[in-house]
Amino acid sequence: MLPSLFISHGAPTFALEPGEIGARLTALGRELPKPRAVVVISPHWITAGLEVATSPQPQTIHDFGGFPEALYRLEYPAAGSPAVAAEVVEALAQAGFPARSNPHRGLDHGAWVPLMHLYPKADVPVVQLSLPMTSSYPVLLALGRALAPLRQAGILVLASGSITHNLHDFRLGSGEAAYAREFMEWVAQTLAAGDTEALLDLRRRAPHAQRAHPTDEHLQPLLIALGAAGDDGHQVQRLDGGIVYGVIGMDAYLFGQTGFAALPAAAARETATV
Repeated sequence: MLPSLFISHGAPTFALEPGEIGARLTALGRELPKPRAVVVISPHWITAGLEVATSPQPQTIHDFGGFPEALYRLEYPAAGSPAVAAEVVEALAQAGFPARSNPHRGLDHGAWVPLMHLYPKADVPVVQLSLPMTSSYPVLLALGRALAPLRQAGILVLASGSITHNLHDFRLGSGEAAYAREFMEWVAQTLAAGDTEALLDLRRRAPHAQRAHPTDEHLQPLLIALGAAGDDGHQVQRLDGGIVYGVIGMDAYLFGQTGFAALPAAAARETATV
């Protein structure tokens, strides 16, 4: 069975500047059993009711401004899969989450940027699921659990977000913000301990939660990825991706399986022992 993934997609420039974490994600993509398809959730597609993209050939959406021209020339030509989209709709319905089809939606940068590293050949079909407009962490966890059966059907659940996301503190060349690292380590320790109760109460318990995430949308996919691991959510492996631009944490997490060689052993031990 495939794990579920949470990947911090960083700034759009991550597509052009993969660094070590991009290389690790590519290695992970080679190590994972090849999925039938990827179901991806991104904070850059939020809807009042759940929507599932059904286009057989989703367009690459360049939903950002003010970046290098080279970014706007990038395409991620993965096929969609109306058949897999129907499986997603059915799995959600079985768990009490109605979803409607959207035949026009393409892939936003929260989806295609991490996928460019995970599957650079774009040879795995991709179906995007919208992020619901809710502030309820238990609902997001339950939404992830609704997707868990898809893993048994050879479908990879990929939740894309950012482990920290305060663009107001964005900085160049001035080192890491201490609060971002403290928040990241609290999340790592909480996940390693299997303390779902603390995670659901993150806004009160985590250090610097409000500063690390002034808004919730880039954090919410983490709860979906954890939920998608089902009863195996206690199996956690972390990729410490460091911090870029002073405040943007780049951690990735695998849920439901451990022992992947693509993730550095030191980072895996750190998460397992805190």
